[in-house]
Amino acid sequence: MRIIFLGLALVTLNSCGAGVRGEMGKACMASGRSAANSALCSCVQKTANGTLTNRDQKLASTFFEDPQKAQDIRQSDSSTHEAFWTRYRKFTGQAERSCR
Repeated sequence: MRIIFLGLALVTLNSCGAGVRGEMGKACMASGRSAANSALCSCVQKTANGTLTNRDQKLASTFFEDPQKAQDIRQSDSSTHEAFWTRYRKFTGQAERSCR
């Protein structure tokens, strides 16, 4: 009986995204999008870990809540923003290929 209860508890926690860690993964889960689930958001986080710095991830995670911020950074003339956007495009391309 305990094993069944423990198994159900683990399934419930997993479906709530308890296993998703990192800035991007947490933002993905909190986004409220219908496609967001722990498998997808974990993949997004794994891809971010391989392509973005921690600072980049912190900035990019804000795009889930404020898409206009992404647009503002993309259109910015700042060399820092331009360099970030190049890294971000690499991340999004890789995430699109890997996280289907």
